[in-house]
Amino acid sequence: MNNLLRANSLEIVARAPSSLHNDLLGQIRDFIVEGNLEPGSRIPERELCERFDVSRTPLREALKVLASEGLIELLPNRGARVRQFSETDIRHLFELVAGLDFIAGKAACERISDADIAVIEQMHLEMYTHYLRKEVADYFRLNQKIHQAIVDAAANPFLSASYATANAIVRRLRYSANLLRRDRLSEAMREHEAIVDALRRRDGDEMGRLMYDHMRKKCDAVCEYLRENQPAGRAADVSALRGEAD
Repeated sequence: MNNLLRANSLEIVARAPSSLHNDLLGQIRDFIVEGNLEPGSRIPERELCERFDVSRTPLREALKVLASEGLIELLPNRGARVRQFSETDIRHLFELVAGLDFIAGKAACERISDADIAVIEQMHLEMYTHYLRKEVADYFRLNQKIHQAIVDAAANPFLSASYATANAIVRRLRYSANLLRRDRLSEAMREHEAIVDALRRRDGDEMGRLMYDHMRKKCDAVCEYLRENQPAGRAADVSALRGEAD
């Protein structure tokens, strides 16, 4: 019994640093995604250490991961900054994610269980509640969970890996997709309703098309803001703007 308790204790200790790292990583990622730092701005390491009550070492380890995801850029001997994107970058990124969503939608309809469909339907209802209350951050988090659940339901590890890499970059862009047009949030809700309905009916062709179109419309909203609010020729990451999401 003592050996078993000792083994369990060692396992808990071994997991703890990884869990703390993941928690910190998620907190910093959300902090950037939700527009608390301007595009192209330096990462204020001292302020983040105080905010999240950590030392420089775990913070910098988390920043390395975010840099590998494409969310920030590491500057040699000068810290890090929030990554900037040109309109061409944005269109290329959304083109990739739209294609992955198309594949995920078709595959999910073939492989998803009835129980998992029910879970997605429940998340959709909760997201609609946040939409009615104009709780944008909560709306966005549920939105991301729904998209991720559809990708998971496709049960394709190669697809999941590609989606995780691309979505880590465009997540900030998606957060501001409705800032310019205040009717975009309502439009997005109607699109999500159609997506959930197609999933419920397991219509893979329609599901794939709806998800593809949904992502391309968000791309258009982001690029429209970019053209109207940034100087010509200047690269800009409009994702850091606070506004209505997805």
